[in-house]
Amino acid sequence: MVLLLDAANTLISKPSFFSKFREVLETHGYPVDDKHFRYHHKLISEVIIFPDKTSQSFYESFNAELLYSLGIIPTKALLENLFNACSYLPWEKFDDTNALHNWNGTLSVLSNFHKGLTGMLEDFFPGMFGAITISENTQYRKPQVEFYLEAVKALGVPPQKIIYIGDSPKLDLEPALAAGMNAWVIDRDDFFPACTRRILSLHQIFEKIGE
Repeated sequence: MVLLLDAANTLISKPSFFSKFREVLETHGYPVDDKHFRYHHKLISEVIIFPDKTSQSFYESFNAELLYSLGIIPTKALLENLFNACSYLPWEKFDDTNALHNWNGTLSVLSNFHKGLTGMLEDFFPGMFGAITISENTQYRKPQVEFYLEAVKALGVPPQKIIYIGDSPKLDLEPALAAGMNAWVIDRDDFFPACTRRILSLHQIFEKIGE
């Protein structure tokens, strides 16, 4: 059995992003509740697909849509302040990734990311992952089903033998199921209560295997 995982916001994240963003909003006179902000950020992330390599232009466009969703008009000064404060923050691994040490099968990664992901994962999870399928290295990317089939090919096992976990119903769950995988959404913030294929922590995947 293979456990295939998404990277960004499944294995790793930038936890300081949310507080930095809200600090800038507050200095501009826009206090925003943390959970409310995280929810809006998640919804916008479901609509706007991140490129393999981000840029100031992309972040300003993304942040503008996020601000509109919060009822805030995105001025040039606000967008520049947000970019300067929130871009290129350090990645960190999620605490519940320690559950992966209990996995007895193969561990692998499938991610919309640039080539630097391989080294980053090795720093956080030395020697843990086998095949790492990265969008920058292929002609496909999420949510294309073909991208998931590239991972199936790299792993050399039937898709039914692959348990896949990602954080997006649109980019992860739907295409992984279409590829024939046993797919789940990791929903640590409890944003998708209507989703019937979700876990709230990586520790829960062992319960789902039992089921």
